[in-house]
Order: sequence, then C-alpha cells, then structure tokens
Amino acid sequence: MEQISRFIQQIQTYSKELQTQSIKATVPLQLYYMSTVIVTEKIETLLIKPIFNLPEPELYIQTVCVCKTVATEQELYHELINGYALLISPTNYYFFKAEKATNDTPVDSDIETTLQGPQSALSENITTNLNIIRHRYQSDGFQMERFELGTISKTNSCLIYDSELADPSILAKVKEKLSQIDVKMLQATGQLENILNGKKKSLFPTMILTNRPDRIVLNLSQGKMVILLEGTSFVLIIPSVFYDFMSSMDDLYLPYWVAKGLVALRYIALLLTISLPALYIAVVSFNPEFFRVQLALSIAGSRGAVPYPSYIEVIFMLFMTEALTEASIRLPKVIGGTATTVGGLILGQAAQQAGLVSSIMIIVTSAVAISNFVIPINTMSFAVRAIRYPLIFFASLFGLIGVIGGLFAFACYLANLRSFDQPFLKLFVNEKNQSYK
Repeated sequence: MEQISRFIQQIQTYSKELQTQSIKATVPLQLYYMSTVIVTEKIETLLIKPIFNLPEPELYIQTVCVCKTVATEQELYHELINGYALLISPTNYYFFKAEKATNDTPVDSDIETTLQGPQSALSENITTNLNIIRHRYQSDGFQMERFELGTISKTNSCLIYDSELADPSILAKVKEKLSQIDVKMLQATGQLENILNGKKKSLFPTMILTNRPDRIVLNLSQGKMVILLEGTSFVLIIPSVFYDFMSSMDDLYLPYWVAKGLVALRYIALLLTISLPALYIAVVSFNPEFFRVQLALSIAGSRGAVPYPSYIEVIFMLFMTEALTEASIRLPKVIGGTATTVGGLILGQAAQQAGLVSSIMIIVTSAVAISNFVIPINTMSFAVRAIRYPLIFFASLFGLIGVIGGLFAFACYLANLRSFDQPFLKLFVNEKNQSYK
C-alpha cells in the first residue's frame, strides 16, 4: 500500500484529507482524483457531504463505492484516468464513479441525410449512444457485451445484437476477432474495420459505417451485429452485403413506387459512374460505329482540337475531378462548396477553350461525378471511384470488348467476396425478417 501511495503522489491528482466522526470512532480518509476527468460537484454532493453528515459513513461508503484490490500502479492509474475517485481508508481502497461525460450531445446527421426520416445522429459518447439505440430498439433479445481495445488507448467498445435473431456462428467469429485485436491505439471505427479485415484486403467494404440510429436498429432487427466505440459517432454493422450499401433509409419513409424508382436510379447511376469513362474511350478510339453517324461525327468534331489520345483526356479530367472532391473535404465548410464549384466551372471551361479536352468529355465527367454522389454509403462511393481506372485501362487496350470483359471480371470479383461468411451479392443477410420488402 505504501508503494501505491507514493505513486499517487507522483501523478497529477487532487488530494484531500477527510477526518470523519462516526459513532464508533474517528476514521481518517484520503481522497484522490484527477480533476480533468471528474465532475467535482458530484463528488462534493454525493460523497463528501454525506460522509460528514451521516452517523455511519462507513456503511454509506460501501453502498456508493466499489471496493477493489489494486495490485499494480498501472491498474490504479487506469481506474483514475477512467473517471474514478479513489477513497483510501485504513483498511480498503474504494472507487467512486464520477466521470465527466465528453461530447455526449447528439448531432444532426449530415452524412446520410433523409427527407422524412429522423434528423439526429449519434454522439461521441458510448453511453449516450447506447441509450439512444436502446430507446429505439426495445426487443427482449437485446444483448450487450463490452470490450477494451488498444493497449495504450484502452478504448471502450461495445458489441450489441439481438440474441433471438443473430447467427450464432457469425457472432462467435466476431467475438473471436475482437478478443484477438492487439494494437496500441484505436480511435475510430474505420480503423477497427481495417483491423477486422486482417490480411484479406478488399477494395469494396464488407462492413457498414453509419451514425444513423434508425439504420442501426433496422440492422439489429435483421439479425446483424453492431460495434460501438468510445470517442466516435460512427458504428460498425456486421455483416453487410452489397444491397445494404445501395439502400437509403428513405426507402422506408417514401411511398412504395417512389422508393423503388429511387433504388433503380441508384443502380443506373452506379453503372454510369463505373463504365461511362471507359465507354467514352472505347467508342472514340476503337468502336465509333457504336453510335449513329451524326453523333459519331459530332464527337469527332469536338475532339478536332485535342492533340492527344482519348485515354489521356479522360485521365486528366478524372484526376482534376478527384482533386476537387478531395479539396471540398479538406477546405473549411464555409468556403469549401463555393471554392470547388467555381474552380470546377472555370477549369472545365478553360480546358475546353484551350483545346485540352473536348466538350463531350466535360459532359461525361460531370455525369460521372453526379452519378457517384447518388450512392448512399460513402465507403462504397470511394470504392466505386477506384474501380473506374481498371476499366479505363482495359478500354484503352481492347476497346468495347475490354469494357465488357472488365465488367464481367468485376461481377465475378463481387460474387466471390464474403462478409463474415455471407456472400456479398446475397440480397439479404436474414431473409426471415426484412423491412425492405
């Protein structure tokens, strides 16, 4: 105990001597806590005042505090940094929970927006997030298991699922992977996704990142598992199939035929954003007979001043589009949208007038960029942006045959992909209980 006491004096803690007078005898107490992670008013109201005012302070201390045996300095430091106040009596160590909640206010959902659905998202406090989810999901099968991830960060995490709907084999595999995580710092769910994927690096995401409570409870009702982390408002939904990434929560809130029309629009936009640049190269350089004579002559005329091949033109415009998209993310929100919009307009017009690109290419680039933003989940949107370039490569070598072959290889790759043993192109994970039907 003397070694622990010396350690407490070395770290930055606030200490206070308490001399309580009980019915039996005078009891000396020492109180230690870190003021930066503690609500001091809670300690004053629920701990110090009752100790001095009650006739039997020992009984009250045993009621509101947890008596623990601390073996090492590291264990003690871990308890103090996690919001516990240490109360030392002549015989025991007592820990009083008085942590200061940070970032516990839910924010508006500005990533996955909906027209008619809930507008609030999760917060960065795991306790607040659990309360939000539990309020919406009131099934008797709701289960929660806590984990501590990261040897230095010691990030609190929580695995939630419905025991009546979740697949036991998938659940066991998720628990095994969580228990085997060995990293120093874990700060975000995107980092956790990469760790869970392990050596199986996939271009396409197999787990959904979301901060919408309505999407979370919907997936819980479909038998999926959700992982929450302290310090981030995003959760990880396991397993996830391709259909989940193309589904918006508006599909539940809008009229039936309107929702089905929007789903069809997303899949058409997905096909356009993947294949349109490659089709442009194939038609212009290899297969102009694919179009009517009038359109083929119009495209050839617009490219009359362009001095280099079509694939160079496409790569140049796609690179500038990717740069503008990245700039819109990094710039301050106040000027980000305006700067990228004005920059894109000026760049496209100047490039066309200078003869660097054709007017048809500007239309293709705009259609590709707009179609990409139709995809509801950002991680899938990033993957789709990357898949264009292999198709461009095949189109530059083999024309229209290369585009068709590339799309076929792409479909085979998706068919072979798995999300925790679930086929990625499977329509639903749990067919017994679907709200999308």
